[in-house]
Amino acid sequence: MLFLLADDQPKVRFALRVLLERQTGFRVLGEAANAAEMLALATAICPDVVLLDWELPGLDHVATIAQLRAFCPHSWLIALSGLPEVEMEALDAGVDAFVSKGVPPDHLLVLLRKRQDDLTAGLAGAGAPANSPGQTSHLSPSCQPRPATGALFS
Repeated sequence: MLFLLADDQPKVRFALRVLLERQTGFRVLGEAANAAEMLALATAICPDVVLLDWELPGLDHVATIAQLRAFCPHSWLIALSGLPEVEMEALDAGVDAFVSKGVPPDHLLVLLRKRQDDLTAGLAGAGAPANSPGQTSHLSPSCQPRPATGALFS
């Protein structure tokens, strides 16, 4: 699976890159620090998955998600946030899944492996989102805050 990382914090992008590139079949194609960079890169590379910081500078949630869908209709959009209470807002704006930055990294990997398995099995269609925009994956919990120890991002 090919990824685009969009987060304004270089340490978060680095942690995501390391986490993903240690996995067989996962490759990060690009990184963006703001919404304009993300849209430009997405248009150029159309990744399988966009990991999108919900607090990304310049992000107009509904408009940006609509633009991403227009440019890359088959990309799976996962919102990441340190604020678990924004999950419904993100899902309502059209992302496919939400992951709190407070959950252990394995949660994100399980979600991504499930997506990869669905694509391999043809269950999600030829790259179409496994869930309709606004629906969360059945693996996505309500994202209750967890202790910083072992969290995706501290």
